[in-house]
Amino acid sequence: MTHLIEVNSQEDILPDYRQTPIGLLLEYQNLNRRFTHYQSPKLLIGMCMDNRKNLWIPDNFAFVIRSGGANLFYHEFQVSYAIGVGGVQHIALIGHTHCEMVQLDNRKEKFIQGMIKNAGWKEDTAQMHFENLSPFFEIGNAVDFLVAEAKRLRRRYPKVTIAPLFFDTESSKLSQIVVE
Repeated sequence: MTHLIEVNSQEDILPDYRQTPIGLLLEYQNLNRRFTHYQSPKLLIGMCMDNRKNLWIPDNFAFVIRSGGANLFYHEFQVSYAIGVGGVQHIALIGHTHCEMVQLDNRKEKFIQGMIKNAGWKEDTAQMHFENLSPFFEIGNAVDFLVAEAKRLRRRYPKVTIAPLFFDTESSKLSQIVVE
């Protein structure tokens, strides 16, 4: 069973994340922790490209990769770079409420019409583009996808702590995702 744990105090932060860059991220975003100056990134944040999400973090605190649904599969070189060259040992995967990478087929016609109007594409080209690529970016249930993506990345990078988190676009608060 999967559930979300809100962070309204430092005690709410899961023990595995306390005293880590993930815990600091939760404190900055949810608890208005005073910013500290950083010389180099301590964390990699993989988050959705959605424009409704802005994180409250200090400069130089994190590498950030934005990708639809927080899907890092096609950004694995950048993830490896942040670990290998940047030295990060913690990754926060952040999905959110009302993600448009969920049930993409519901937006197929809007996508096609938008590509015709905004990009100058022909209808058949836009349709083929959607049909060929949308299966790679459909995430299904956002929370379930984050859990699966965290599990995949943990297998790939066994020495890195990876935390699936969930952003509420109404409150701008992060919750921790726990699987029991």
